[in-house]
Amino acid sequence: MSRIDESLDFIPVRIAVLTVSDTRSLEEDRSGQTLVDRIARAGHVLADRHIIQDERAQIADQLRAWVADPDVDVIISTGGTGLTGRDVTVEAHRDVYEKEIEAFATVFTLISMEKIGTSAVQSRATGGVAGGTYLFALPGSPGACKDAWDGILEKQLDYRHRPCNFVEIMPRLDEHLRRK
Repeated sequence: MSRIDESLDFIPVRIAVLTVSDTRSLEEDRSGQTLVDRIARAGHVLADRHIIQDERAQIADQLRAWVADPDVDVIISTGGTGLTGRDVTVEAHRDVYEKEIEAFATVFTLISMEKIGTSAVQSRATGGVAGGTYLFALPGSPGACKDAWDGILEKQLDYRHRPCNFVEIMPRLDEHLRRK
């Protein structure tokens, strides 16, 4: 069963937070702040934080810049995952992914179903990997950010989590780029 192995040392990871919104400022960004607070409380490092408009190319460009930054291990975006015409965060993430983590969306949906019932089908959370960096796109509500962090990311970004976690395989995420 899922557990924390207290005999292991905690390894902090460097996480960038991207809020996708046409209307929010940093001061009004409750979802991004929810993530920042949880990142700090868990003992991780906030590597960077930005707010960007719902423009697919701009979102993908920012994701790629962070993927290329050796000081960023994980990128979490919030907002732009819905079904309206302006919701393009999922598409921008998929433009960047080398591999998609399909089960992330599935587990997020299961957690959301417990909270909001069938309304969970309107959320398009996603996760993936590019250039040795994890990327996760979460809905733009503070509740959804709490659910994703508390139910998935807090555990998977903790090296001590058993039976497995994202941190322990980080050194191997880009091994295909090192092959000769």
